[in-house]
Amino acid sequence: MKGIAVILVTIFSLLSIGQRTEAQQAGSNTYDFLNLTNSARVGALGGNQVGMHINDVSLVFHNPANLSPELHHSLTFNYVPYVADIKMTYAGYAHTVEGTGTFGVSIHAINYGSFDRADVDGTLNGTFSAAEYAINLSYSKMLSPKLRAGISVKPIISNLEQYNSFGLAADLGVLYHSENKLFSAGVTLKNIGSQLSTYNDTYESLPTDLQIGISKKLAHAPFRLSLTAQDLFDWNMKYDVQDGNGDDVTDAGNDGNSLDQIMRHMIFGVELVPSDNFYVAVGYNHRRRQELGISEKMSTTGFSWGFGFRVYKFHFAYGSARYHLAGSSNHFSISTNLSSFGR
Repeated sequence: MKGIAVILVTIFSLLSIGQRTEAQQAGSNTYDFLNLTNSARVGALGGNQVGMHINDVSLVFHNPANLSPELHHSLTFNYVPYVADIKMTYAGYAHTVEGTGTFGVSIHAINYGSFDRADVDGTLNGTFSAAEYAINLSYSKMLSPKLRAGISVKPIISNLEQYNSFGLAADLGVLYHSENKLFSAGVTLKNIGSQLSTYNDTYESLPTDLQIGISKKLAHAPFRLSLTAQDLFDWNMKYDVQDGNGDDVTDAGNDGNSLDQIMRHMIFGVELVPSDNFYVAVGYNHRRRQELGISEKMSTTGFSWGFGFRVYKFHFAYGSARYHLAGSSNHFSISTNLSSFGR
């Protein structure tokens, strides 16, 4: 109960921060790549899971409190050949210092590929590239046998053709798990920070977000259920777009239905976990389905799936998420614990 009380106090404190922060409209922030998951497991579970308590160093990206002593010397590499030739990579490592806590370092990079450079008349003049990077420096410490808190500090570098920007952000998180480790709950305040240098002398806001998640593994069946609530600083999530005539339209597809509003904040995940060496996962992201799906043919937009398995001392995972009829994302992960090679 003490751990749950700490989480509730944290939630109300972070909500008070959000009330002093202007709600952000979709697509109005800089460094939005910070919202893209790189983990195959989380990609399969809908794109965000902050309440899961498992030994996966990739989850530190979503909640720094996931850094635990069990991850000592854990190493992971994730690769995502994203849509439109965009490529994303992530590498992370964790190290525990006895009596001090667990430290982590990771690099999150996205490369947007090569573009044709043209003048106002359409005359081609070579090519240019665009890429963004974030270095995550993380730390976590046990507050009690069931409760852990963590922080990640993230220097951010963005290079878009001749325009460059540098920023600094931080994630704060807490994670609670029951004594039998069948139930866990987490809270993360993501991307608090600011640009330190801008592209064109105009400061843009970061994609700050409050996320709350829970996870429950069934005691007598090999299933784990997960739920994450996201975008909690922007309840309505309405935004202005332009139609074909250049007129502003305020999210015509978002009619304000209360159930739809609630569902747009939720990401659901289910895993079949018959052993620690194998899992199959499926997820559902309602906001993704509503905003990116085509009403005439929604198909599997918003759904995701994946699996993971262990071979020798390595864990391999694959995840696929359907964003649109035009394409899906594919996530590949490989991880190991370097300590196991000395045994």
